[in-house]
Amino acid sequence: MKEVIVVVGAGFIGQSIARRVGAGKHLLLANLTEEASLEAAETLANAGFDVSAMAVDISSRQSVQALVDKAQSLGNITGLVHAAGVSPSQAPIDTILKVDLYGTALLLEMFGGVIARGGSGVVISSQSGHRLPALTAEEDRLLAITPTDDLLQLDMLQPARVADTLHAYQLSKRGNSLRVMAEAIRWGHRGARINTISPGIIITPLARDELNGPRGAGYRRMIEACAVGRAGTPDEIGNVASLLMGPDGSFITGSDFLMDGGVTAAYRFGDLAPMPVKQSRPLG
Repeated sequence: MKEVIVVVGAGFIGQSIARRVGAGKHLLLANLTEEASLEAAETLANAGFDVSAMAVDISSRQSVQALVDKAQSLGNITGLVHAAGVSPSQAPIDTILKVDLYGTALLLEMFGGVIARGGSGVVISSQSGHRLPALTAEEDRLLAITPTDDLLQLDMLQPARVADTLHAYQLSKRGNSLRVMAEAIRWGHRGARINTISPGIIITPLARDELNGPRGAGYRRMIEACAVGRAGTPDEIGNVASLLMGPDGSFITGSDFLMDGGVTAAYRFGDLAPMPVKQSRPLG
């Protein structure tokens, strides 16, 4: 049977990864709309790849099940690339949590039940998960192992506990890396691997939305202050994803790879770090 790689969120980053891991295999591309999926499929088909397309709503179990069924009808599922999501400027809090957190957990659960031996996957998360202040050990555990359909009921994710869309996004992305670490155990029982990449600012339509949105000045400041001094490209993410999904990454699973040009380093120890609060000396 043909090997099948499922690419969820076949935008610039998803397509970049697909080009590196899809030769000789069947690529099933899935975006929120069929139109976007067909557009991506045409691009890759014109580049010589064997490809098909369908729509998927990753926040719907029924929709993800249809994607799993379609992939299984095409062959053995040996790869999952998850690059779908919404940003803080694109959606309200509840949508961010439902798509970025719950949707990721759903994909990991359902494809983790059918991934073939020797298969691998990569989830595209975000540097934002690394900038969220430390959670408690119990909160980390709950984000990692709470049953998928109970995930959004956690106290820490209720409206009174989530400050704004950025906070929701950071919680979701921290949850992604924790979830992947936990799922790596279950995937390992099937002889498969799963890892996370947490990119910084990568120039895509989503990043352009952010650069032109209410947080645009902050994004530009991150680019200026990071050690590399520029934004990243989808191809740079694709190179690392190819390593993680290929034979040279066979000892890597349950790991998260921060690729942000040094933005997180600048937030902790450089020009983006908050100024320390000076302690006043008591009189006398």
